[in-house]
Amino acid sequence: MARAIWNGTVLAESDRTEVVEGNQYFPPDSIKAEYFQDSSTHTTCGWKGVASYYNIVVNGQTNKDAAWYYPTPKDAAKNIAGYIAFWKGVKVEA
Repeated sequence: MARAIWNGTVLAESDRTEVVEGNQYFPPDSIKAEYFQDSSTHTTCGWKGVASYYNIVVNGQTNKDAAWYYPTPKDAAKNIAGYIAFWKGVKVEA
């Protein structure tokens, strides 16, 4: 069971993650949505497509753009469509 934890709080937990480029991608139904706020940030990956981001908010603290996902990835990354990955101090235990 993989978990994503930040600020002492479990943000996501699943035994159905996908690993891409060393990152655990969590299924959309495995995140605790109350900690996620849409961000206006977008980046582009040459083979995955355009990523969107979430700010993580726990106990009044915000971790800007700490989670990302590909809403409509390119064909090579279809297996992670909508799945969420983490960085910026979010600890992922696999």
